[in-house]
Amino acid sequence: MKILHSVHATDFKNYDTELIRERFLIDKIVSSDAVNCVYTHYDRMIVGAANPVNKELSLENYPNLKANYFLERRELGIINVGGDGTVTADSQTFDLKKFDCLYIGKGVKNVSFANKDSGNTAVFYLLSAPAHCSYPTTLMSIDEAVKVDAGSAATANLRTINKFIHADGIKSCQLVMGLTTLQSGSVWNTMPAHTHDRRMEAYFYFDLPAGQKIMHFMGEGHETRHITINNYEAVVSPPWSIHSGCGTINYNFIWGMAGENMDYTDMDAVSISDLR
Repeated sequence: MKILHSVHATDFKNYDTELIRERFLIDKIVSSDAVNCVYTHYDRMIVGAANPVNKELSLENYPNLKANYFLERRELGIINVGGDGTVTADSQTFDLKKFDCLYIGKGVKNVSFANKDSGNTAVFYLLSAPAHCSYPTTLMSIDEAVKVDAGSAATANLRTINKFIHADGIKSCQLVMGLTTLQSGSVWNTMPAHTHDRRMEAYFYFDLPAGQKIMHFMGEGHETRHITINNYEAVVSPPWSIHSGCGTINYNFIWGMAGENMDYTDMDAVSISDLR
């Protein structure tokens, strides 16, 4: 399992494009018949994906965790971004359509992923954070998610925010997770930008057509940088960094956080006029 270590904001100012990509970009996690995970030192978040095509896949333990099984001291959020599939948590099996979310609590020993449609395979995006207690395994469909419409066509950021795992939704220890869809003609997410010093965040971009790109902006508000991101790639955002993207076409993305609290609105705004 690849490991990403924490980066200081002052050091980040000296990074070139290649080093930014090495330290923050999470790529190649979606591959046929494999589960791929990356361990980050940002609140010990694990980012990964499972893409069962021809066989059922198991969430295996990693030596890095020094645990008897993956969820011995962790919780897990899963969102399906592909075709219909199933996730089995110990003795319970759940059907997940595209955009559905499943939370699996600490103490579940066996997790597996399966596909239901050979013509449109399931792609499960995974986020896992340390957990101090156990909450029930819970499925929430996209229709049940709390929805917030934001932005406008005039500013090219008309979008719908779907909240799954949060203080008023699926219960968790510290994981917060949701999905944002951008309308046709809208390409900006999280603008005006913000930081949240009490939490890290990870973005996973998907439904980006071939040949199109995301320009993901990061860094302190007065010292911004950017990298380009492809479909099915994620990026880690430290607490000191803004996290905002602009696509060459509209797209969808999953946001996930862990850290000091679960208050979705806990953020420190950075006005557009102050960006540099």
